[in-house]
Amino acid sequence: MAMFVHLTPRANISRVRRSGPDTATGPGGTPGVYCFPVLPSYTVTHQWLRELTGHHGPRGLVGVYLTLADEQPVTVGHYDDSDGPRRVGAAEAVRIVAGLPEPRGWEVFIPRRVGRGEVHRIREVRRLAETRPHPRDAPLPIDLVADACERRDTAALREALALIGRRRRGPLDRIASLTGHPEPLVRATLAETIADWTVPGVDALLSRMTRDPDHKVREAAGLALETRATPRVGRWPADGRWVVP
Repeated sequence: MAMFVHLTPRANISRVRRSGPDTATGPGGTPGVYCFPVLPSYTVTHQWLRELTGHHGPRGLVGVYLTLADEQPVTVGHYDDSDGPRRVGAAEAVRIVAGLPEPRGWEVFIPRRVGRGEVHRIREVRRLAETRPHPRDAPLPIDLVADACERRDTAALREALALIGRRRRGPLDRIASLTGHPEPLVRATLAETIADWTVPGVDALLSRMTRDPDHKVREAAGLALETRATPRVGRWPADGRWVVP
């Protein structure tokens, strides 16, 4: 059996326990579940936390650990590979990713719904350390956004948006134009950034983004709207873990 981790907002725990993870739109428009192989390195295994964390409010993310038959068909590849992912078995996907000199940005997609019986466990995941410090005298995040846009530095722009996304309120009018950014990952990061903001216009902007031509942007906007609509009630277990019976 091959094991993978799927990251999802903590608000989705009940749904996962009841019927498994939600599906997303994958390569070729196929519904399924994005995940990553469980490897010896915690940082590598949970690398997508850096892309997703900080955009789901105080509830944060949890790891849904899945066990799949070795021969289960999946796709594996880098998110930015223009040639698209490879179709392999689950065990082969683990072998490919484990053997990479640089596995950052790689992902596995299960082209079907994952059932409750394939959920090995659900547990809290710790936030990864920041890739670089942010001193007190650093520029304001909105200024970093403007600077990254001027330099056309996509990576710096996404990092600046992640900083702004840690706030409860933000300058929506100054970043709304990024819905027209040519890079889909920037538009998806924008949706994640504003997901928890309590300023007027967020819902309307996210609703427009659910009609974006890129499936990852539509998924990010839809998840943000779902997160905003979920009541923030309930308590996290004292031991920090959910175990599927």
